[in-house]
Amino acid sequence: MKLHQVGTRGGSKPVAASGQAVAPSSVRRTMTFGLVVGNRGFFPQHLAERGRQDMLAALKGEGFEVVVLDAADSRHGAIESRDEAKACAALFRSRRDAIDGVIVTLPNFGDERAVAETLRLADLNVPVLIHATADAPDMMTIRDRRDSFCGKISVCNVLTQYGIRFSLTTRHTDRPETATFRADLQKFAAICRVVRGLRSARIGAIGARPAAFKTVRYSEKILEASGISVEPIDLSEILGRTTNMADDAPAAVAKLARIHEYVSTDGIPAGALLKMAKLGAVIDHWMVEADVNVSAVQCWTSMEEFFGVVPCTLMSMMSNDLLPSACEVDVCGTLSMYALTLASESPSALLDWNNNYGDDPNKAVCFHCSNLPKHFFESVRMDYQEIIAGTVGKENTYGTCVGRVRASPMSFARFSTDDMTGKIRGYVGEGRFTDDSLETFGGAGVVEIPRLQELLHHICTTGFEHHVAANLSNVADVLHEATTRYFGWDVMRHQ
Repeated sequence: MKLHQVGTRGGSKPVAASGQAVAPSSVRRTMTFGLVVGNRGFFPQHLAERGRQDMLAALKGEGFEVVVLDAADSRHGAIESRDEAKACAALFRSRRDAIDGVIVTLPNFGDERAVAETLRLADLNVPVLIHATADAPDMMTIRDRRDSFCGKISVCNVLTQYGIRFSLTTRHTDRPETATFRADLQKFAAICRVVRGLRSARIGAIGARPAAFKTVRYSEKILEASGISVEPIDLSEILGRTTNMADDAPAAVAKLARIHEYVSTDGIPAGALLKMAKLGAVIDHWMVEADVNVSAVQCWTSMEEFFGVVPCTLMSMMSNDLLPSACEVDVCGTLSMYALTLASESPSALLDWNNNYGDDPNKAVCFHCSNLPKHFFESVRMDYQEIIAGTVGKENTYGTCVGRVRASPMSFARFSTDDMTGKIRGYVGEGRFTDDSLETFGGAGVVEIPRLQELLHHICTTGFEHHVAANLSNVADVLHEATTRYFGWDVMRHQ
């Protein structure tokens, strides 16, 4: 059996946040699909052969890699018999760690038993996309008629009997070369990134939940049931390592340089910047040491009182490097950010549903004080945290990222653990950040969401948090499909 490696996608290396090793982002990675070509003996065989070639060309065109039987390993490299199903499943098992999802293509009716047996025997537990090639009205003779339209229904029926979860293309039948199917491939790739990423997520919880923030409580055990682990570390350990680091340590010097490159630091005391650099270097090292993907950090108010800076810029830098970081130890908040980042391959932010915007029922102000990634801002500068400065003093609150969120389409998401049901629940949707005027502090933007009042009623009546994750993309459907179909979470798609 031969392995067909077709193209690459998203294989860029993670951006280092300092001169030392940092936890690599697993978001941008080469995507690999297992390909099952369905066939049925009494349908035209040339369709199976050509269908395999067309699908490989489509996948190559979109930059993906493929694991598929060679044409010499079965009739036309397709699947029809039990033996062919076993051979394809064995190939898939040999590449289990590489395969992100499986695409089933039906260039003719296909054999539903063989398709189902292949997926059952492979036992990959990855998303599956079912595709059927469209017939042409002028090619409906016995030589060229596909009947894939009907065959797809049979395949889906048997997969349902087998308990195998699957996704569908936008159109019931489509040709591999169409723009609609190419968009389906990209959506499916995003679903696969979310599923793989969440099933192996390791969240670093730095410090204890602030006492005043009962809204961000969560269950580690419920998260663990979906493969999501939480690795805690006491804030005193992080601050102790920071205090013990020499001011001229290479990691601190490199981090300081990166901070200056990342954001305008005019007017910020040098001592505060050095504290941030050392703290950031320590967090970078711990994330590698603990092998965590994302983080949630304690801030209010011990870090300011006993260390003298806010961690916002450091968290902004991590989120901008596709390593989402949430404040107030909002573990489920950073999980929500991570899901959006996996889907879009772009930075996410955690915001408050914070203010009404005049009398417009579909607009609101989303705000944080802030650790938003630079990707979100029209322009950004470092400043002090105005809210907490009144309590601990301005000199102890330098490090926030201040600016206006730029106008852009956006998706929002919130996932939470529900101890009453023992499940993860959530909501997702889409809207846009507008260019409406807004004079305020921190990081803020005006968001417009259709039927916003209904969404806010849902958030309040079902007891969701005031934090919501946002991303400058349209990926709500991706998150809804990935979390409901492949994890079984109770997630509402706001329309």
